[in-house]
Amino acid sequence: MSDDIYAHDAGLAIDPFGMSDKNLFDSVLLMRDSAFPKADETQQGHAASGGESDGELYSEEANMNLFKTVRPNIVQSIRAFRVPDLADEANRQGLHFLYASCGHAQTKNEVLEIISTSFLFPKHFGKNYDALFDCLTDLVAKAGPQPGFVVVLEALPTVAKFDKEARETLLDVFREAAEFWSEKKITFRVFYSFA
Repeated sequence: MSDDIYAHDAGLAIDPFGMSDKNLFDSVLLMRDSAFPKADETQQGHAASGGESDGELYSEEANMNLFKTVRPNIVQSIRAFRVPDLADEANRQGLHFLYASCGHAQTKNEVLEIISTSFLFPKHFGKNYDALFDCLTDLVAKAGPQPGFVVVLEALPTVAKFDKEARETLLDVFREAAEFWSEKKITFRVFYSFA
């Protein structure tokens, strides 16, 4: 927790090590929840009082843009991001969310098959990097104005048949697609992880 919580609760002050029915962690969480109400409670309280409250600051923090520190057109490791959070943020911002779990793939063709199936590419998709680039760029651009994209490539294989060079070539295709969309002022963020 980043917020400092002080024990003003008499029960907690008397029992600092959680020897009662509740443990210390649960007690601190209860205090935090009462100090920082949830967003809907905050809005109701704010509307009733007509002024700002500590809860409003918590509400603004909770609604902060997950992509605030991520460039709009980038291919990067997923790092500390969680897939459900990325999907929720894409949905909240009205962006396309494309997800492919490649953990069972062993070869370039299998990886491309999973991506094409997951991203709903046309049946005539050629299962090569040029076709992948075309499907990520020209084909979609011809469909009309786009709101932006969040792409997750999870568990890219790290096996001999899909070695480091193959992984880098695949990610280069997504980097080129990010540049394509950048020129059109459309966000295209790609997050990847290795198996």
